Amino acid sequence: MTGDEILAAAAQRGASVLGFGISNVPLTDFLLKRGISVTVYDSKKREEQTSDIDAYKARGVRFIFGEDYLKKFVIANTSHGGTVLFRTPGMHPDLPEIKEALSHGAILTSEMKLFYELCPSYKIGITGSDGKTTTATLVYELLRAILPSESTVALGGNIGTPLLPRLDELRAGDYAVTELSSFQLMTFSRAPETAIIVNISPNHLNWHKDMDEYIEAKAKILGPGCKRAVLNIGDETTRALADKTDAETFWFIGEEVTGGPYDGVDNIVCLAGDDIVLRREGVETFLLKRSAIKIPGRHNTEHYMAALAALYGLFPTKRIVACADMVARSFGGVAHRLELVREEKSNVGGRERSIRYYNSSIDSTPSRTAAALSALPDSKIVLICGGYDKHVPYTPLTEAVAAHKSVVAVVLTGASAQLINDAFDEAKERGLSVPELIHEPDFDTAVRTASAVAHEKGADTVLLSPACASFDAFQNFEERGQRFRDIVNNLLPLA
Repeated sequence: MTGDEILAAAAQRGASVLGFGISNVPLTDFLLKRGISVTVYDSKKREEQTSDIDAYKARGVRFIFGEDYLKKFVIANTSHGGTVLFRTPGMHPDLPEIKEALSHGAILTSEMKLFYELCPSYKIGITGSDGKTTTATLVYELLRAILPSESTVALGGNIGTPLLPRLDELRAGDYAVTELSSFQLMTFSRAPETAIIVNISPNHLNWHKDMDEYIEAKAKILGPGCKRAVLNIGDETTRALADKTDAETFWFIGEEVTGGPYDGVDNIVCLAGDDIVLRREGVETFLLKRSAIKIPGRHNTEHYMAALAALYGLFPTKRIVACADMVARSFGGVAHRLELVREEKSNVGGRERSIRYYNSSIDSTPSRTAAALSALPDSKIVLICGGYDKHVPYTPLTEAVAAHKSVVAVVLTGASAQLINDAFDEAKERGLSVPELIHEPDFDTAVRTASAVAHEKGADTVLLSPACASFDAFQNFEERGQRFRDIVNNLLPLA
């Protein structure tokens, strides 16, 4: 259905909004402005809601709260005919209650899907298991630098900013940069004009039925409407998705390709010494100096490569090159992603030494932690891991710790601590080097212990890179990262 058809159906049947969180509150405003009757269903009790419920009630919104909200939702959608269902991204579309409503004529959509159907601007969508927020932010920053001031560039989606409120200001010729999660993509039918898949590794297997469903959801970004696909050729799963699109494919990889398996590949952004170049039709085009990039790590180099591949040809190359250099030298990264919180300096026995504290709370998978470690190759590290288990293997974590060779201790905390410990035990049985493992009962103690161990062992880095989600102890990774900042910034220097 087109966006206009969805709105017409909602005007006739009414809208059921499932979940009243970050994206669905502005969605409700959007629907009300168009005279559509809205009923909101949410598992939280009224007193747990953060929005002004009375104000929305005064505007005609009906609310159903409590643990049995889905049961009441099913009754409403079977006894009075199906409404238009706007699911919150974290709600699986195959829930029995949703299937029951659909069998009675309900129409399933979402806030982001509606935005995609209605937005007239050029859309660049970014997904991936790791790095999609940084890549999306880089695309946004590059566009802001490249475009004249009268052009509008909007950034939103899974990054935490709903875009429906900005729909009225977006025109043809403007740009909408959207970070898209597998949850959002599950029910997508229209793809962005340019789609970036940063990488795909096991993730959210506590939500998806299996890895196949997860990959299939990610692949939706390459569906009808996609004109350019930007894919990580070094990632086997991502590379295989090129067969699922008719769009022109651009590749990227954070290494030199001369003499390697990708030497003959066309449309590939890669390294040539310190230069990031595009190899296209037998010609190498310079795009950016790798050494100009302020944020560390091969993964961040690849984020720049993906962003540059997405924009190549849309603007004069000289303009892209100049703006890329400016952004690379000034962009310090996104919060909670290898964020330097503090450098603690001390004098021990007449010798100056320092310990750097990095907040990488976003690292909710083992592969993200592996990338964080690879970005700090010369550091002697005390690593903090653990949290909510996402049912993914921890092998990438244990192998990355062993390969780094300078992780002196891993402080484990949270619900997954023993699972990670078991993974290290298995790694040791396979002959891998395993550092000291320290268990702490809570997050605060884990951070303070990591600091003390760093002083004791002469480490120069304390890295929060949990390899797990935060939901066992925090609302989200941002809250976890902020707690780390607060503790670290209040640590007393140790002599």
